[in-house]
Amino acid sequence: MERLRSSPLHANISTALDKQLESIHVVQARRKDEIVSASSRQRHGPPRCQDERVVLALAAALRALCLATRKVRTVLWCAFQMTLPK
Repeated sequence: MERLRSSPLHANISTALDKQLESIHVVQARRKDEIVSASSRQRHGPPRCQDERVVLALAAALRALCLATRKVRTVLWCAFQMTLPK
């Protein structure tokens, strides 16, 4: 889009994209933690409290990703509108 406009886009656009990418990495890490927790639970029996914390951390990370994705969609729509010819 920057090439179409021949000028850089607003800094908030790249910031929103960076936050979404960071949220994706956090969700991936929480999901890996959940998989490790589930596999260790099968071997050693069910420690419920630890398992619940892992799932709640994943849920919080998914919520943050959802919010970041909504913001990115809005920001990219605005950027697209700015690149359209008048």
